[in-house]
Amino acid sequence: MSAPNHPHPGPLPPAGEVDWTRVRDDFPLLKREVHGKPLVYLDSANTGQKPAAVIEATDDFYRRHNANVSRAVHTLGSEATDAYEGARRKLAAFLNVQRDDLVLCSGTTFAINLAAYSWALPRLKAGDTILITRMEHHANIVPWQLVAQRTGATIKVAELLPDGSLDLDALHAAMTADVKLLAIAHVSNVLGTVNPVAAICREARKRGIVTVVDGSQAAPHMAVDIPAIGCDFYAITGHKMCGATGTGALWARREHLQAMPPFIGGGEMIKEVRFDGTVFNDPPHKFEAGTPNIAGFIGLGAAVDYLSALGMDNVAAREGELLAHATEELRKVDGLRIFGEARHKAAVISFQVEGAHAHDLATLLDLEGVAVRSGQHCAHPLLHWFGVAATCRASLAFYNTHDEVDAFVAALRKVRRLLV
Repeated sequence: MSAPNHPHPGPLPPAGEVDWTRVRDDFPLLKREVHGKPLVYLDSANTGQKPAAVIEATDDFYRRHNANVSRAVHTLGSEATDAYEGARRKLAAFLNVQRDDLVLCSGTTFAINLAAYSWALPRLKAGDTILITRMEHHANIVPWQLVAQRTGATIKVAELLPDGSLDLDALHAAMTADVKLLAIAHVSNVLGTVNPVAAICREARKRGIVTVVDGSQAAPHMAVDIPAIGCDFYAITGHKMCGATGTGALWARREHLQAMPPFIGGGEMIKEVRFDGTVFNDPPHKFEAGTPNIAGFIGLGAAVDYLSALGMDNVAAREGELLAHATEELRKVDGLRIFGEARHKAAVISFQVEGAHAHDLATLLDLEGVAVRSGQHCAHPLLHWFGVAATCRASLAFYNTHDEVDAFVAALRKVRRLLV
């Protein structure tokens, strides 16, 4: 009983020798036009585009192997289970962790809520503190607020420096004896700031503080080695890393997974159910009740194959070049302000143009075929700190080109003349 045969992008290319033009051709959607203009997609922090290998893997599952997982012994059931668990193995290898410590779920939001409700809620109490940072996404703020409300714990916020980097001295000073948990983004979805999470987690561990790292914006863009980071929990989202929506994972230290109660009850997360009690399955299956997004995870497995074949160091280098080019050109645009200019930064540029509302700017850019996001980017406290109601955000990926950067800046200059 063999698992489905999914397309594989080939052997790992040597550093600096990736044919990025050929890579771009792997993404069907990037060939389309919008409003009669070639699409320039600069919203990869919102969701990543999908290579043909991912689309074909998902299609192949539904056409040839569709069955539920971990329930049936027939051929289709075995093939589906092998492919689904194969995706878990690929993702675990991608993150350099053990497969049985990786809980598959719908994404980072679910993953952080799992840590919040299954680890923090039973343990925190009045007098305890949850430490978060100013740059967190709402998914790494709201669950901790809900836990604090129910336990009597308090929330403490670590602030930023003017360039959008963390004030590390203040963060370390905030790691007082009452702090039981630190929740921190690996990469800011608004500023692009890459936080030194390994050093931060090391300081937290010295003080007995449990760490939850939001890796949504890191896993698609750089090599992630969770053991080297040294955190207690690490959350990722599949759709940002060229995979399907509704996929993601929570990695946790084995001792936490074994001690945590289930978050959701149902099928597959049990060994035996009786009316007088239930024996739960071993981790990670204890946290995976119900039928999962099987096709989505098989697609995510194909996405991991694709990214691994490119090499994440190559991906990071390519995006670094695009970021440098875009930043240099945007600085030449009159009245434009960039939010977040930390020394270590991913390919995310949030900006405003004086006299132009972010939504108006994004709408007119769309008419030029340029897709950027506008709004508060699920980071209200951060934008309030900057004193702005909304920004535009251009987020680049390895499949973008230098010509697209130039087209974006040209379109920006054109629409700016209409607005200011």
